[in-house]
Amino acid sequence: MGDGILVVDKPSGWTSHDVVGRCRRLLGTRRVGHAGTLDPAATGVLVLGANRGTKFLTHLVAHDKAYAATIRLGLATVTDDAEGEPLGAPADASALAPDAVAAAVSALTGDLQQVPSSVSAIKVDGQRSYARVRGGQEVDLPARPVTVSRFDVLQRRAEGGFLDLDVVVEVSSGTYVRALARDLGAALGVGGHLTALRRTRSGPFGIEEARTLEQVEQDPVVQPLALVARRLFPARELTAAEVATVSHGGFLRAGEHPGPVGAFAPDGTLVALLGDTARGAKPLLVLAAAG
Repeated sequence: MGDGILVVDKPSGWTSHDVVGRCRRLLGTRRVGHAGTLDPAATGVLVLGANRGTKFLTHLVAHDKAYAATIRLGLATVTDDAEGEPLGAPADASALAPDAVAAAVSALTGDLQQVPSSVSAIKVDGQRSYARVRGGQEVDLPARPVTVSRFDVLQRRAEGGFLDLDVVVEVSSGTYVRALARDLGAALGVGGHLTALRRTRSGPFGIEEARTLEQVEQDPVVQPLALVARRLFPARELTAAEVATVSHGGFLRAGEHPGPVGAFAPDGTLVALLGDTARGAKPLLVLAAAG
């Protein structure tokens, strides 16, 4: 199996690590990693790297992401989703006015200081926050800057005193959609939690190109890194002499973009990812040696 990127449609009930383990077997390599964890109950786009594609993952994690989700107003939970124990008694949210909901949604759009969900993978004193919460400990995580560039309510359904909102959100890396559900419920005074989450895009990789694990099993191929690099980064075409310099970690003259920039040999081979420094363009990652 070659070097590349694989976009998987993660099934519900699987951890991201479960998917990595399955794809290691399907692709026939131990060198598989993922960019951007999805909760077990969530589905959708999970970007994997195989072999040298794993070195791309640090440059993919920071991309923005899009989700389709369902928020239930009327009850807060310990985990901010349907898996957690209720926090207090339910509140009747069925009569919330659309204008009130719209105003609260608008207030959670744009540049925000968001407190991550306590059941996140953030480490607290060397231990994952979710492990501390599930062990009965209280966790107080500091707020962090995030950007919610889109938060639209597509449909609302009142049932049993609850108000379910089907929403689409587009967010910066590090934003917790569960925390948006929690904060929306808190702003409306009724509590809220997430009942469904599907990632529809991670950076340029959309759900339309994501493959199920069954499809990967039938056709275990990855997207070549040269093609992926041209999708993700500006391209810089190198001369043979520049290829030799970059392959040995040398500097080139600064380019038009600060980086990362995909650096390509005359034959189209992806040689490296470059980033500008005060001394010029420096290899951030070397992928091919000079021939």
